Amino acid sequence: MDSLGALNAFVQAVDAGGFTDAGRRLGISPSAVSKAVARLEDRLGTRLFHRSTRSVTLTAEGMLFLERCRRILGEFEAAQTELARNQAAPQGRLRISLPSMGLRFMSKLAEFRRLYPLIELELDFSDQLVDVIEDGFDAVIRTGEQADSRLMSRTLGFYRRALIGSPGYFRQAGLPQHPEDLSRHACLVYRFRTSGKLDKWPLRRDGEWLDIELPVSMVMNTLEPQITLAEEGLGLACVPDLAVREQLRAGTLVSVLGDYLETTTRIQVMWPSSRHLSPKLRVFVDFLAAAELIPPLDPP
Repeated sequence: MDSLGALNAFVQAVDAGGFTDAGRRLGISPSAVSKAVARLEDRLGTRLFHRSTRSVTLTAEGMLFLERCRRILGEFEAAQTELARNQAAPQGRLRISLPSMGLRFMSKLAEFRRLYPLIELELDFSDQLVDVIEDGFDAVIRTGEQADSRLMSRTLGFYRRALIGSPGYFRQAGLPQHPEDLSRHACLVYRFRTSGKLDKWPLRRDGEWLDIELPVSMVMNTLEPQITLAEEGLGLACVPDLAVREQLRAGTLVSVLGDYLETTTRIQVMWPSSRHLSPKLRVFVDFLAAAELIPPLDPP
């Protein structure tokens, strides 16, 4: 048990970015965390952290050791919760990563929280690709085809892109009838954080991808500003249709060129592969799969 405590102190120090915040999470002093890690290093005969007066960072050996520690602690937690499954409701912290469009799922997550009040949800919104295991997430909701042998996955639904603008914008600039007409429109374009590349709008004609040079009016790296600026009449944006279905129904946004945007994209929940799925994660995955988180696709 002392060894498990040292492993937990090490992992918490990594996740918290230092001994002070790790101690706060564990309810012990920073020096106690530091001593536990030092004892662990002595036992292993190697240094896990580079220490300075301002920060601690993992050594190469620490990085290798971290994934093993997460698995050991995960298995121990799973064993504990499995034994207690018939005696207690699912509980504990669930750390979940979602894309920015995940803001549209808040009502469903609120419903989950009401069903399982003992589960503490920690939600991290980012369009940047995260490493589920290395970054310490219990699960991630991601779009597209993700291949990682370390992960299990479950499909939640599909969406397609919608090319949208406000009625006021179209009154001034006119409705594009063909993809080539976009060369005369202001375009609000997404930039990927990881690669720095601009998003290419997935326009197709007769099964062939179209390479349309877009006149970029504004660039941003998250979804909400695209939608807001499109509603304000500042240009066109190409966004997931499920993110703007309410605005399209209300008429504050109008979708155009739908016949050229028929490609669908998968949304799935992914979590580290393990023989033992903890009750809190099991009920979360089952809830998402049954909750119709992603409404059926509207006709293009």
